[in-house]
Order: sequence, then C-alpha cells, then structure tokens
Amino acid sequence: MSTALEVTGFFMCLVGWIATGLAVANDYWKISSVQGTVIISNRLYENLWHACGEDSSGKANCQDFQSMLDLPVHIQACRALMIIALILGLVGIILSTMGLKCIKIGSKTDESKGKTMVIGGIIFILAGLCTMVAISWYAARIVAEFNNPFYGGVKFELGTGLYIGWAGAALCILGGAFQCSAFQRVSKAKEKGAYYPGGKPKTIYTAAPSNTETSKAYV
Repeated sequence: MSTALEVTGFFMCLVGWIATGLAVANDYWKISSVQGTVIISNRLYENLWHACGEDSSGKANCQDFQSMLDLPVHIQACRALMIIALILGLVGIILSTMGLKCIKIGSKTDESKGKTMVIGGIIFILAGLCTMVAISWYAARIVAEFNNPFYGGVKFELGTGLYIGWAGAALCILGGAFQCSAFQRVSKAKEKGAYYPGGKPKTIYTAAPSNTETSKAYV
C-alpha cells in the first residue's frame, strides 16, 4: 500500500510540476473583458513576461516588458515565486526518484530511501505553495481592478494560465502529502512489529531430559 501511495504521489507531483511550467509559458494570464463593449476590434492579454494585442483577423502583436524595475511589485514577486517553484520542483523530482522503492540506486536501505522520499515530498509541497501564492496574488489584483468602479484602465478577466497554475499547485501539494504519508505508514508498521517481526511470539517447546541421561551425566 505504501509503495502504491508514494508512486501515486510522485506522478501527481510530476504532472503538477509540468502544469506549473505550462502556466509560466502560457500567454493568457489575464484577458481583456468584453463587458459593456459594443464593438470588439481587438483583444488584449498579458502574462508575466509580455503584453499582447490580437486584432479581429487573429493576428497578434506582443511586446515584452522592457524594464523589470518599472513593473508592478506583484508581477516581480510572481515571477520570482514561479521560478522558485520550478527549481524546487526539479529538485523534488530528483530526490523523489532516488527515494522510490521500485528504483534501485546504489545500496540505500528502505529507511534511507523513505527519508529521501519525505524530503522530496516536502520540497514539492513548498513548490506548490509558491505557485499557489503567485497565482492567487495575481488573480486577486485582477479581481480588485475589475470590481473597482474608479479604475480607469482596461479591465481584465482571469485567463487560462491561472487555472493551469492552480491545478499544478494543487497536484504538487497533494502529491507531496502522499509521499510523506507513505513513509509514515511504513514507520508506524515497523514500530508495531518492532519486537515481534513475525507477529505474535511463537512458543518453543523443548523435551525435558530423561532420567537415564541425567544418571549418565553423574557417572
């Protein structure tokens, strides 16, 4: 059961890390709202790296953000958190691969492999939290500007990249928790059977020495 749990958690983390990378590369973190618009001539959308405009013919023109210092604080922070999440996820993949019981690397014992798996799970949880904070912060700013009646700029809605990021963060957090709980199940089972590995102790009966054998011993 513990092996299946840790393998399931590992693949959940792997898919979550890939989804995090797809979210970073996705162009549609926020899309211009069409609420109250009569004639739509073009569509605007942005992510952490550039802003794009798409006309009615489907031709897009993108412009990268030139200066990082000119960007709002939340975009700079989201960039850093997403990059940290990807790096942590890569480290978590390496450690979790080394900790899988079905993969033999070197002469590591099951206990040391379990500890390595727990460390990988914790790192995946941290990566998921970084992604969750970045995505939620970015989405909160979009919602705040959209609901602000005094905001004079273009109002945006939540884009596809945010939903992909939320899914990736949830998979990393849940998968990391599965990896940690798999090791706890094994350790608890060992503690219960520490004194009697085979279950209940077996009673061993030995035959008592006969009278002839004892008399021979004194001769």
